[in-house]
Amino acid sequence: MMEYIGATGVPVKLEAVPVEEGIDFHFILSFAIDADPSGNTQNGKFSPYWADTLTPESVAAMKKSHPNVKALASLSGWSLGDKVLRWYTPDDTQQWISNAFSSLSSMAQQYHLDGIDIDYENFPRHNSSFAYCIGELITLLKNQSVISVATIAPYHKTTAPYIELFENYGDVIDFVNYQFYTDKVRKPKSYVEAFKIRAGQFDKEKLLPSYEVNGRGIQGDAFFDALSLLEDDGFGVNGVMIFSADASSSNDYYYDRKSQDFLLNSTVSV
Repeated sequence: MMEYIGATGVPVKLEAVPVEEGIDFHFILSFAIDADPSGNTQNGKFSPYWADTLTPESVAAMKKSHPNVKALASLSGWSLGDKVLRWYTPDDTQQWISNAFSSLSSMAQQYHLDGIDIDYENFPRHNSSFAYCIGELITLLKNQSVISVATIAPYHKTTAPYIELFENYGDVIDFVNYQFYTDKVRKPKSYVEAFKIRAGQFDKEKLLPSYEVNGRGIQGDAFFDALSLLEDDGFGVNGVMIFSADASSSNDYYYDRKSQDFLLNSTVSV
């Protein structure tokens, strides 16, 4: 189970989110950004910009009360305030990787993080550095035991750079949090067809179906109909990604609860 949290400024709290035993539950703190508060890039020096309610103490307490919980920091996201964030080619890729490793190592220690999620959503026309820099960063963080989990979050306009990353560094990427709600499919059968397309681009065993609460794409219980159809078609539903806990708080975390119930009753181990 993957759940983004803290991206919208809503004072959401970890302890408010229902977590079932028997589920590997990953909270994805949103976002850690390579920029100062004005949006100026910092050459790989990431800082946390998630909701102030997501403190190091709250992460530690949640993990203590729920040993099945992990915490990840999602890198970048769409924007910082009104500033749209973009991947940029560093002048010195090795220095960027070194700075990113140092800043994220400190953040991991401070916030009790288990991993990172990659959510860069805008790229220059001629991009040649993203796959290398991010792939080497994940590899270094894992090799030095700073993190144990790494995920990526492509959407329909960013498949190309993420496919390159996955093809070259798929062995250190654990899950693909593909943003299916950006494909604008609203019917269960269409959702399954979209899943099949992305399964061909990424490892179907690592690809997770996703849902945006009060948002785009398939909505309501039709999402769970789509999950059932995926299983009927022979796909293992190995997890679910939800965006986000910020929105889920408005409906008593209905989709969080029902997703976990689905996974616990699935024929696939979670």
